Amino acid sequence: MIFRILEDQFAQKIRESKDADRRFMQLALALGRRGQGRTWPNPAVGAVIVKDGVIVGRGWTQPGGRPHAEVEALRRAGEAARGATLYVTLEPCSHFGKSPPCADAVIAAGVKRVVAATEDPNPEVAGQGHARLRAAGITVDVGLCATEAAFDHAGHFRRIRDKRPHVILKLAVSPDGKIGAEGGKPFAITGDAVRDRVHLLRAQSDAILVGIGTVLADDPQLNCRLPGMEARSPSRVVLDQNLRIPASSQLVRSAREAPLWVVGSELAEAAAAARLGAAGAQIMRMPPNGAAGLDLPAVLHALAEKGITRLMVEGGSRVAASFVAADLVDEIWLFRGAEEVGAAGVDALDALPLSKITQSQAYKVHASETFGSDTLTIYERA
Repeated sequence: MIFRILEDQFAQKIRESKDADRRFMQLALALGRRGQGRTWPNPAVGAVIVKDGVIVGRGWTQPGGRPHAEVEALRRAGEAARGATLYVTLEPCSHFGKSPPCADAVIAAGVKRVVAATEDPNPEVAGQGHARLRAAGITVDVGLCATEAAFDHAGHFRRIRDKRPHVILKLAVSPDGKIGAEGGKPFAITGDAVRDRVHLLRAQSDAILVGIGTVLADDPQLNCRLPGMEARSPSRVVLDQNLRIPASSQLVRSAREAPLWVVGSELAEAAAAARLGAAGAQIMRMPPNGAAGLDLPAVLHALAEKGITRLMVEGGSRVAASFVAADLVDEIWLFRGAEEVGAAGVDALDALPLSKITQSQAYKVHASETFGSDTLTIYERA
């Protein structure tokens, strides 16, 4: 009987330990999300340092990608890091880049145990960080909250593995599958709460992409207008094969305030490129792709080369449909309003049915939210 009691007590301690590990890792994941949209080309990592059950340091990747999360957490922990446990959402780096390896900093600080959510697929790391920590006598556990970490770091993973950004398609549709009224007439699909949620998504994206049709029709700013978060506006990308974007547009007039990349064909007029360049826009010239217009995989590869990891696509129905048809959408934010537009309205995906994504086996529901009478369903690749 006494042995059974001792075994039960030991099992309870193990459960409590695992529960504590999960809580601290969840905090690290939440901290990492603070950096989303601001750390590219580096991943937005979160880190928590715990000693005797007490948090002694926390950090997340800073704007521009440095300092790294582990370094920030170690700085805040100071001497308390010695003998502590580090919870980190991605394997500590082991190579010299623009800063020394985080693995070396963890070793030097005297950390006793490292709990990492997932390994870094970057070939310059790829298990070498964990190996270096273990060689120094540090206990390393990998895989806690790995699914959540993979979702948060999807942009980094996609850029490393596929040489393109993680593409997030945002759609706001009526119950009858429309994104706008006939002829561009004003029609509010969703309410103010959804608008704020969209602006937060913009702040968490490295760049936002639309087509020239949206620019000519709506003259958007494509920035984040949440109070206190205006500085977190993403880079703006416009697909504009013939460089038709007006110099008077809000995007061009603000090109020196937030990056504006206009993607045009190599055959577009040099004078148009010079005009936009003089206004502060950056021109990305791409090979023409016949009747299909711009080569989307080539565009995404070029954006990845610039360091973009998370790309939000907020264009009209034609741009949305082109990304879906090319199988380039990794995550879908589908907002649904409560009022129908009518048969003459603009279809969400041009000629493609909305069921192409909502009923496709290629996607699964990741999460859902409610905003009064409006709803959000987030889909991810299955």
